[in-house]
Amino acid sequence: MNTAREIMTGDPRCIRTDQTAADAARLMADQGVGALPLCGPDDKIKGVVTDRDLVVKVVAQGRDAGTFPAGDLNQAEAVTIGADDPLEEVMTTMSRHGVKRLPVIDGSRLVGMIALSDVARSLPGSRTGELVDALSR
Repeated sequence: MNTAREIMTGDPRCIRTDQTAADAARLMADQGVGALPLCGPDDKIKGVVTDRDLVVKVVAQGRDAGTFPAGDLNQAEAVTIGADDPLEEVMTTMSRHGVKRLPVIDGSRLVGMIALSDVARSLPGSRTGELVDALSR
C-alpha cells in the first residue's frame, strides 16, 4: 500500500502569514502550482492558500493584493496528513474535509503536498472516481 510520502510532491514552498496575497500569487506562478501551504512565523502549517482563494477573497472583492495579508486567506482549520499515513487515509481525509490538496507533515515539519491528481495517479480508475465524486458534492 502506498503512503503519503510515496505520492507527495516534496520540498514545498510556504507562503508566510505576514506576506501578501500578491506574494502568494507570484510564488504560485513561479512554482507552477495552484495552492501553497500557509506557514506562520513558527514555521508551522496554518492552512492552504489556493488560486481560488486569491480570486474570491481578494480580486472579486476589489481588494489590493499588494497589501492584503496572506494570513487572512487562511481557512478555519489546517487539514494535514502524516507522511507515513496510508493512501486510504489520504483519501478519507480529503473526502471528510472536502479538500483537493493536503500538506504532508512528518512530526510537525512540512515535508510535501498531495494534490487530488497525485492520488488519482496512484489509484485504480474506480477508486479515483469515488474520490472525485465525494469532493464534488
